[in-house]
Amino acid sequence: MVLTSANSINVARFLPQAFYYFNAYASLKKQGLLENKSLVFSVPSGNLGNITAGLFAREMGLPVEKFIAANNNNNVVYKYLKTGNYQPQPSVETIANAMDVGAPSNFARILDLYDNSHKTISEVITGSCYSDSQIKEIVKKVYLETGYLCDPHGACGFQALKENLTENEIGVFLETAHPAKFTETVEEIIGKGNVPLPEKLEVL
Repeated sequence: MVLTSANSINVARFLPQAFYYFNAYASLKKQGLLENKSLVFSVPSGNLGNITAGLFAREMGLPVEKFIAANNNNNVVYKYLKTGNYQPQPSVETIANAMDVGAPSNFARILDLYDNSHKTISEVITGSCYSDSQIKEIVKKVYLETGYLCDPHGACGFQALKENLTENEIGVFLETAHPAKFTETVEEIIGKGNVPLPEKLEVL
C-alpha cells in the first residue's frame, strides 16, 4: 500500500473539494430550498484551501452569490477585504488551530483568479473574525440551543453565516473538523465529557 497526504497547498486536495460545493447545491435544490434564494457559503478560513475550492466551483459555473471567510484572530484576509491591503503577519495560536495561518499560501491563487482586483474579490467574499472567547461562546450557545456540537472552526463558520445572511439568501456553513479532534477544549466549553467519536475513528 502506498500512502500520501495532501495539505491545503496541494491542488490535488482543493480541486476535489470543489465538488463538495456542487453536492451541497444539488442537495438544496432537490429539497426545493433554492427557489427565489441566492446561495451563500460560510467557510472557516486559515490557509484558504477550502474557500479557494469553492471559488473554483463558482468559476466553473456553480451559482453561488458569495462566500464568507470566517477567521479567528489570524485575520489578515478579513483586514484585506476591509482595506485592500494584504499584510501577512506571524500566526497567533488559537483554539481553532487549523486556522492559525498568518500568511495563507492560497491567497495568491485567489488574487490570480480575480486578476488582483480587490473590488472583485470583496464583492465575491465577505469576512468575519472571532476571538477565542467568542468561539467558546458560540460553541456553547449552539450546543445548548440546538444540541448540535460545533468544533471551533465550524463555530466561526456558523456565526459568520448568522451575522451576514440576508433575507433573500440561503446559507451553508462548513465544518472543517470533527469536535473529537478538540475533545478537551470542547468538553471544557460544554461542561460535559465523552465527545462522541465518529464510528470509523473509534474503531481505530
